[in-house]
Amino acid sequence: MIKKILLGLVAVIAVLIIAFLVAVSTRPDDFKVSRSAVIPAAPAAVFGHVNDLHKWEAWSPWAKLDPNSKITFAGPPEGTGSSMAWAGNAEVGEGKMTITESKPSELILMRLEFIKPFEGTSTTEFTFKPEAGGTLVTWTMSGKNNFFGKAISLFLDCDKMMGGQFEQGLDNMKKVVAGQP
Repeated sequence: MIKKILLGLVAVIAVLIIAFLVAVSTRPDDFKVSRSAVIPAAPAAVFGHVNDLHKWEAWSPWAKLDPNSKITFAGPPEGTGSSMAWAGNAEVGEGKMTITESKPSELILMRLEFIKPFEGTSTTEFTFKPEAGGTLVTWTMSGKNNFFGKAISLFLDCDKMMGGQFEQGLDNMKKVVAGQP
């Protein structure tokens, strides 16, 4: 009797594991999160706040999550080759971003490497387009989902989670560029 119950339990667990693996395998291989906002300034003025990684602390949505985070900079002070590494609490984790391409007042591409709480690599892109009333800034992060990323996407909506942080960062950038506290 106990043997039949245990075999039944093992069978149910096996079916659940297989169902989970099938569900994970159907998740998209790629992810992309993008948000835009009009910043009330010329493209050159806004561009400088992204191209110089030393200025990120003023507007980054993650800076306030761990004010004691350890930040280190390498490479040139700004533009292509400039990088920033961080190590902080569980909310900000640990990682590094490096500017891989910088076209003044138009485009910034970055390689974003996450170390903790999980490993992963993404591409981050900022575009700057003149628009009535200022500059349309579009902040995009894209990359490949590994098995872990696909599994998490079953339970968390990355676009809503990261998108909200991008929106906060763009709102912070508006205030910084306008000189507001």
